Amino acid sequence: MSNNVIPYGNGWIMIKLVNIGFGNIAFANRIVSIISPESQPIKRLIKIARDQNKLIDATYGRRTRAVIVMDSDHVILSSVQPETVSQRLIQRDGMTDEA
Repeated sequence: MSNNVIPYGNGWIMIKLVNIGFGNIAFANRIVSIISPESQPIKRLIKIARDQNKLIDATYGRRTRAVIVMDSDHVILSSVQPETVSQRLIQRDGMTDEA
């Protein structure tokens, strides 16, 4: 069995991690969306997550540029642009158009 495969439920799942900035890593398989924090509904989502103790601030005091929503209802704040995080996900999956 490969080192990046772990038991999950009744089967196995491939571990996929993504760097979200400053050495912080998120479990890529559990990411629901990566969004920009500017809109009012997203600001409300952040407040609700904070109130429910489900907010993870990975910005190290810098400006929040991406909000990562996980399937566990946790919300991660990152100071990396959403496009950068998504590119890292795509590159990790090997889905780039580069030869």
